[in-house]
Amino acid sequence: MRVVVVGATGNVGTSVLRSLSADERVESVLGIARRRPDLRLPKVEWASADVVEDDLAPHFEGADAVVLLAWLIQPSRDLDKLWRVNVEGSLRAAWAAREAGVPALVYASSVGTYSPGPKDRAVDEGWPTEGISTSYYSRQKAEVERRLDSFEKAAPEVRVVRLRPGLVFKREAASGIRRLFGGPLFPGFLARPELINLVPDIRDLRSQVVHSYDLGDAFLRAVVREVHGAFNVATHPVLDAKEVSRILGARPVPVSRRIARAAAGLSWRLHLQPVPPGWLDLALNVPVMDTRRAREELGWSPRYTAGGTLINVLEGLRDGAGLDTPVLSPKTGGAFRVREFLTGIGSREP
Repeated sequence: MRVVVVGATGNVGTSVLRSLSADERVESVLGIARRRPDLRLPKVEWASADVVEDDLAPHFEGADAVVLLAWLIQPSRDLDKLWRVNVEGSLRAAWAAREAGVPALVYASSVGTYSPGPKDRAVDEGWPTEGISTSYYSRQKAEVERRLDSFEKAAPEVRVVRLRPGLVFKREAASGIRRLFGGPLFPGFLARPELINLVPDIRDLRSQVVHSYDLGDAFLRAVVREVHGAFNVATHPVLDAKEVSRILGARPVPVSRRIARAAAGLSWRLHLQPVPPGWLDLALNVPVMDTRRAREELGWSPRYTAGGTLINVLEGLRDGAGLDTPVLSPKTGGAFRVREFLTGIGSREP
């Protein structure tokens, strides 16, 4: 089996490559990214391509599956660029896969595609996917899913799978995660469990996570099994202030939603951090996902607990961990994070 992974150098992409390259059913893997990495893995070749501008079909020729991961989170202040890459680029890749005769397309969706839902019970993949209106990320994920609905009707010969993970973490992605969500002012060296004594307790802030390695395994299973449709992917337990406090040995402190959002909005407007308050809205409103379908039909079972995943990424933030790709390398931000400051903290792409 030959598999092409589009957007292969990020947090999820490098874990998908890891799982594919270790599986005997996969003979070769082509990793596609705009910038070639120095990362080397068994069975993996690299090619440079842009989902917005380049002809992707030649790269897909002879593939048994295309895994579509290409997605930008920054520059979060340039919504036009994000739309071109995330929505239009994703569908360009899907149509290129059909043009090349690829029989399977596996797309990285998200919990963020879901409409507001309950926090006290889990919902399955049939929950509405209209997104959270105040989150650009959620709106764009939901739009891609709508367009994939049309794609599936027009291309019934392509087996389409959509994985909808919770928050995705791993130690080696810590530098990239810090740049995307914390910005250059984030003091990563303070991300030590022993130094985190207080955890903000915000009503309805309950989130699911999955370790990137476990998600890579879910993508492998979606590639090699004759499944289709959507799959929720997350580990247990659900993380809220009480659970995070237990894991870290900290104390939950009540914080009002209004104050939390005001603080997020002010720090965003002052260019102190790179993510708009819509990310908080997303976390407060997306439902808790039922992962039964992934466990039963994919045969997927996570190795990492939510607590283990959280500790793993905190250790990576503390140590400045990364991988040898432009997206994840600790060197990408430059000396004293100067390249990150030059982006305007969310205004331009690093």
